[in-house]
Amino acid sequence: MSAKKTALTVLSAALLVPSMLAVPAHAAPVDGKGRARKAPAPPVSMSTVGGTALGQPGTQVNLLPGAPALPTNLTGRSWIVADAESGEVLAAYNSHWRLPPASTMKMLFADTVLPSLPKDRVHRVTDAELEGVGPGSSLVGVKEDHEYTVHDLWLGVFLKSGNDAVHVLSAMNGGIDKTVKDMQAHAEELQALDTHVVSPDGYDAPEQVSSAYDLTLIARSGLQKQDFREYCGTATAMFPGLQEPGKPREAFEIQNSNRLMTGAGGISPYKGIAGVKNGNTTMAGATFTGAAQQGERKLLVTVMNPDSGGANSVYEETAALLDWGFAAAGKVRPVGELVPPKSADTTSHGSPAQSHEDDSSASGGPAGGGGLGTAMGIAGGALAVLAGGAFVVNRRWPRGRRGPGAPGGGPETS
Repeated sequence: MSAKKTALTVLSAALLVPSMLAVPAHAAPVDGKGRARKAPAPPVSMSTVGGTALGQPGTQVNLLPGAPALPTNLTGRSWIVADAESGEVLAAYNSHWRLPPASTMKMLFADTVLPSLPKDRVHRVTDAELEGVGPGSSLVGVKEDHEYTVHDLWLGVFLKSGNDAVHVLSAMNGGIDKTVKDMQAHAEELQALDTHVVSPDGYDAPEQVSSAYDLTLIARSGLQKQDFREYCGTATAMFPGLQEPGKPREAFEIQNSNRLMTGAGGISPYKGIAGVKNGNTTMAGATFTGAAQQGERKLLVTVMNPDSGGANSVYEETAALLDWGFAAAGKVRPVGELVPPKSADTTSHGSPAQSHEDDSSASGGPAGGGGLGTAMGIAGGALAVLAGGAFVVNRRWPRGRRGPGAPGGGPETS
């Protein structure tokens, strides 16, 4: 199977002019019959990491003359649009609302554990490693007493959101408890302080939460790792199947569950898509973080729990926000920023960073080179790698404080 790259579209930049326009940006949620539905209200006060405006409920956006209006059909309880390289937050809605993350938590799992396990390492799976997989979990089809490379298992995590693969990799990392602690420590190093990890696979658990802001921060970190980019940018791959004595090992095709990548479910593939991760559970609803590139601009969008319902809503709303972000290039003032990790942070960004473990209100590597990754460890298989293989995030940390609160002045709140 040959590798495929999505086409990139070059967009022209507009001149920045020093005035602002207000625009509505959030539609009232409706049920399946089009009737108004009451959604839970966001907290009155949220974290201000990344800028004080991001701690306010409602839409935060600074539109300049000529800027496109934000989409009016957005029903996500929380969302954010950010420049992947500069870290500028172009627009946000309840972006620090702490909500169940579903399988988008696997981005933190991968960003934490992936660097420590050589991709060509071979592991024989035991019964005990699969015992803790929750009922109803998404699975890639890992079998006990069969051998898999680490590379195989990561494909299972990213393409099929396989909780079975997560549990095996966690065992290889020293166990579930150690992996959860490692993930929590890494989240706090990234200043993803809305995030509380209970299970490494994102399976519904009391008090397991993250936020659109944090998931975007985590995705940005992960996309600086070449292997992470390859896995999240892979559309299809062959996964090892059963091994019978005296016979060649079987293999079967797996497809990425990211519909903006594959076009499954009637969704059109998004031009320039490079990943990252989707999720859906009873507590979390649908969640998605997407990365895309058009021309030189690279954007990250996270949408959490659209109230409009339907399997495609989270993808449709993500696509609409990506469209807006590319069209708004140079025509908005940032309302905040994605902060650097603590170890790289020498400036002040909003409120001082504090561990969420002390927050009683809790409820609810360097840039790599481009080029397509080389498939390893798949018996007789191949990868179809999309833009993720060439999508490289070169983080540009701010050189100094941009003033109290959000960069660029006060936001329009609705």
